[in-house]
Amino acid sequence: MIETICIARSNPSVANETELPEWFAVHCVPNHEKRIAEHFCVRQIEHFLPLFEALRKRHDGSKVTLRVPLFPTYIFVRIVRTRRVPVLEVPSVLSIVGSKRYPCAIPDSYIELLRQGIASHQMQPHPYIAVGTRVRVKAGAMAGAEGVLLRTKGRFRVVMTLELVMKSVAMEVDLADLEAAIPSHSSS
Repeated sequence: MIETICIARSNPSVANETELPEWFAVHCVPNHEKRIAEHFCVRQIEHFLPLFEALRKRHDGSKVTLRVPLFPTYIFVRIVRTRRVPVLEVPSVLSIVGSKRYPCAIPDSYIELLRQGIASHQMQPHPYIAVGTRVRVKAGAMAGAEGVLLRTKGRFRVVMTLELVMKSVAMEVDLADLEAAIPSHSSS
């Protein structure tokens, strides 16, 4: 189920006729995403707050399912680039992602992918791992092995180096089976 709290369309009569609305990521105060979505709804600012179901443990040991943001501290808005002020005036909004003068637009296709993934319950958060990051394999035959994350032809590979013989090997991996490796502080 897609959770957007409310989708309000931007008022086209207010915007410049030559500019089309685009999607932008809005950075906000932690744990205020749903409240901000309510403000956007009242102010008729089109927005998207992707939520997923997460199982949480209460202090008394019982478990509860909550709908929480897929991207904590972020909500997406669809506005004309020059009409940023109404978004920035909403309480608990910190900024629009990008530079002050030129926020970075997000392709419509990315937002649609998020909508579909959330609707089909196939999306959940995963720690960010950038290509080039040192990673550790968490599962499978190579569990515990460390290497550097690469991306080739849409697939992810970990390159592991055996320093002793100065040789490297690459293996395909699922991102879900990786975690960032903690850098060792030993000197050689």
